[in-house]
Amino acid sequence: MTEPNPASESRGEPRRMRPAPLLFEPSEAAADPEHFFDLESIEDPGELLGRATELATAFRAAADRAMEFQAVAAAQLADPKRFDRLTDEAIAERAEWTADYARKMIEFGRELLADSTPR
Repeated sequence: MTEPNPASESRGEPRRMRPAPLLFEPSEAAADPEHFFDLESIEDPGELLGRATELATAFRAAADRAMEFQAVAAAQLADPKRFDRLTDEAIAERAEWTADYARKMIEFGRELLADSTPR
């Protein structure tokens, strides 16, 4: 499930797990609250554990990635160079965060943006 990334490992960066593919639920599955990515149909406990673990890893990776995008967006919205810059409080309200959390996310986003710019 993980793909080695020798370039990042040699720089001391942690390896990123490659998440399992998330298959979209068919529309009729949404009507059945017991249906979840067809896990209920897997009878073999070993196979069920494997697929459920893949899904959990994929959801964690997706949540982490989405949070990084939130942080970058917050940092961009708070950028003092923008004429339409938002305050920390306005960003917090938009994202349903506390003002303290918004400030932390803005700082995290700035770090992510700084790391992504070529030097």
